[in-house]
Amino acid sequence: MLVSVQALRALAAWVVVFHHVMQVFFNFQADSFIGRLFAERGAVGVDIFFVISGLVIYLSTQGKDITPWRFMLNRVLRIVPAYWLYSLIAASIIAFANPVMPVQEFDLHHLLLSLLFIPAENPGGFGLYPTLNVGWTLNYEMFFYLLFALTFMLSERLRLVFVIVALMVFGLLATTQPWMSDFYRNSIVYEFVFGMLLGVAYTRGWIRQGLGWPLLVIAGSLLTIYHFDNSLRLLHWGVPSALIVAACIALEPWLKDNRLLSRMGDCSYSVYLLHVIILSLGWYLQASLNLSPALVIAACIPLIAVAAWGSYELIERRFFVRAKAWIDERSAEQRLRPLS
Repeated sequence: MLVSVQALRALAAWVVVFHHVMQVFFNFQADSFIGRLFAERGAVGVDIFFVISGLVIYLSTQGKDITPWRFMLNRVLRIVPAYWLYSLIAASIIAFANPVMPVQEFDLHHLLLSLLFIPAENPGGFGLYPTLNVGWTLNYEMFFYLLFALTFMLSERLRLVFVIVALMVFGLLATTQPWMSDFYRNSIVYEFVFGMLLGVAYTRGWIRQGLGWPLLVIAGSLLTIYHFDNSLRLLHWGVPSALIVAACIALEPWLKDNRLLSRMGDCSYSVYLLHVIILSLGWYLQASLNLSPALVIAACIPLIAVAAWGSYELIERRFFVRAKAWIDERSAEQRLRPLS
């Protein structure tokens, strides 16, 4: 993984964290410029995530002979364990300590749909959000993985075209077929394609390394995001996000030896999953004990970082490596069995 992309993934995760700080503690109301910035534009971290996801999936599968089944299995092993754990923790809080997450209601059927990455109306009545609210993005991720898995039945050069056509077909079906969720009409799904296009550009050497032009591109993209809301999300936030990712790739020579940034990128998925739980617990303590919001937020941030590091080491990395090794072992045994 490019360290520059890892660094950007970490930054995107923490931008989302502070976006939710503004939501949980201040209901998106802010007096300061920084506060308004995170409240109104912090959700762009998700757009950057989606572009990076398309890039990483494209690059990590280039030139590899993988079956659709094995690709999906690897993705499930990587995504599901931590997501299920924190979804069940959130569900337990909603069911048995509801004042911590008072806007939510527990519903077993909805929880099961959430764990299966099926979009469904949240029992709290605020949209198609799973039990662990941030998991709405994972519903798109798993949808993209499923489409990408199908491309392994085609020639490698047709993968990008297939994903684009499939997304267009699903978008059309979502507008005409009642059995298709409107969830998939969101143009944000095309940000995965932006990432794949960047993968093509990177492998063909079209992204030139440098310092000046990438910094100018990043500055221009940030100004674009600042001046436009997400009413036309793919254009207003998706395109600038793709340009930011491209610029960061160009900055790789200046970042490639930074182990801290690489490790922060490793932990970004856990940061994304668990931060709302910690922030909600912090908000409850702050409201119950009449504490200073600034003090509680200052305590929550390092707690999120430490918890995410532990989550990555124990759940994401260790479990994934062991599970993948066990599956490889079983597969090797099955291949050898007819010969014995």
